[in-house]
Amino acid sequence: MSYYLNSENHLDPGPIYVRENGQLHMVNLALDGVRSGLQKPRPFRLFPKGFSVELCMNREDDTAQKEKTDHFIFTYTREGNLRYSAKSLFSLVLGFISDNVDHIDSLIGFPEQIAEKLFSAAEARQKFTEPGAGLRALQKFTEAYGSLVLCSLCLRNRYLVISEKLEEIKSFRELTRLDLSCCKLGDEHELLEHLTNEALSSVTQLHLKDNCLSDAGVRKMTAPVRVMKRGLENLTLLDLSCNPDITDAGIGYLLSFKKLNCLDISGTGLKDINAVKQKLQTHIGLIHSKVPLKEFDHSNCKTEGWADQIVLQWERVTVEAKKPRKVPEPREATQYFYRKRALMEASRKCPLADSHMNSSGKLQFYKEKAPDCHGPLLKREATESQESKKSKKRAFEESEKEQNNSSQSSKQKYVCLAVEDWDLLNSY
Repeated sequence: MSYYLNSENHLDPGPIYVRENGQLHMVNLALDGVRSGLQKPRPFRLFPKGFSVELCMNREDDTAQKEKTDHFIFTYTREGNLRYSAKSLFSLVLGFISDNVDHIDSLIGFPEQIAEKLFSAAEARQKFTEPGAGLRALQKFTEAYGSLVLCSLCLRNRYLVISEKLEEIKSFRELTRLDLSCCKLGDEHELLEHLTNEALSSVTQLHLKDNCLSDAGVRKMTAPVRVMKRGLENLTLLDLSCNPDITDAGIGYLLSFKKLNCLDISGTGLKDINAVKQKLQTHIGLIHSKVPLKEFDHSNCKTEGWADQIVLQWERVTVEAKKPRKVPEPREATQYFYRKRALMEASRKCPLADSHMNSSGKLQFYKEKAPDCHGPLLKREATESQESKKSKKRAFEESEKEQNNSSQSSKQKYVCLAVEDWDLLNSY
């Protein structure tokens, strides 16, 4: 105390409290005499009165603290006490890699079981929806695991997703089923050109219903198969219905698909339907079906693979981005609600497609030798009458004779290429 009084540079100790008989008393007045005896002025205060200091060792920001808490699993005991346990080293490493998945050089040769967990962890953190990093991360997985990432992709009526995530969609490899119905792509769309890429040569089922296609689009899609025997050469099912600009000439390009088992050209602009039926039966063995084929009801094509939830995330992000930010008036809000509802109902179904669905003139074809193509519906058709079988057999025998007689002329016909075909092939 004497040291404090005799020191020149002392600080004000502040109020002093003493606890006596359970009560707290302030004894500041005891020092009034001492203070009055000091003639020297008060020293300068470095901190204001009442300042408190919190001692924190290695204090970090909130992000770092959150990362520290991620290292533990918090649970409650039966007694209600909070208990925490450290996560495994595998979980910590998996979380770190998933946060930086776009910086991975390559995943080729990495175990599939670990890669699936890494993909799920990155998906939970929504790393694939980020503008630049999502595409790079997705490409690392697709180039290493192919069909495991996605074997079937259904983008029916999701033209917003196609326009916003085109590069991500083009990164998928080894797809076997692809549904692009009601997307209004047109003949010059970049995705239609991508269909002829070598990465999609594994596609066996392709749905292009109601896409504003014409003979030029069909010619572009079949050019690699007709000339170089590559591209969509493994195609077994093709849906080109509800494309009124496809004519008899466009159907002629489809004869290069030798493995085709099912074909739907309902609602196209055919002029001579009987000639088209005869041509399909003669060259690739497709027979007109009198009953609807179950392969074209679009219920079989679904998004399957590790990335099935990513497509849903893309759709949710694109829909939220298109929402209007301005809060409308009550009347405007009502009109907007009903207009939005009408658009949503119209987007769920294709008006042009439904009109053709209700019509009786369906043009669906199947190959009789394919066991899984026509299913039980065609078994019922096969047992209708023996006379229809005989007539089909006679027609088929006659068509075989005509095919043998005109084999040389038909070969010359398809070997000769137009200048437009050569220009199209040179573009690849």
